[in-house]
Amino acid sequence: MKFLALIYSNPETQAAANNTPEKQQAYIAGYWALEEAYGAKKLAAEALTPVETARCVRVRDGKPMYSDGPFAETKEQLGGFYLLDCADMDEALGLAALIPTAAHGTVEVRPIMDWSKENG
Repeated sequence: MKFLALIYSNPETQAAANNTPEKQQAYIAGYWALEEAYGAKKLAAEALTPVETARCVRVRDGKPMYSDGPFAETKEQLGGFYLLDCADMDEALGLAALIPTAAHGTVEVRPIMDWSKENG
């Protein structure tokens, strides 16, 4: 099964958690260590630029509207993701717990929909 691990963090909390060069190096090293730990389980992974760089698209009455954003009433922002191939949710949760941001943020784990004909 495929699972998406969505990585959320509060930029202020993340900055406080990594407030020295040593802590920042250890944090980044933790992400590099995931490459080895995940191995073939990792199908894809990317970090996102800050939410201030985002743009939103909405189509209303057939016309696209573009805006800066998103502007949600939340302190945590989506910062990246891992697409994982796991046997089940328990394995996916175990791998998500290895993500360094989980120590001060949130990692949401969601199964990917199986749209194949064999699975209805």
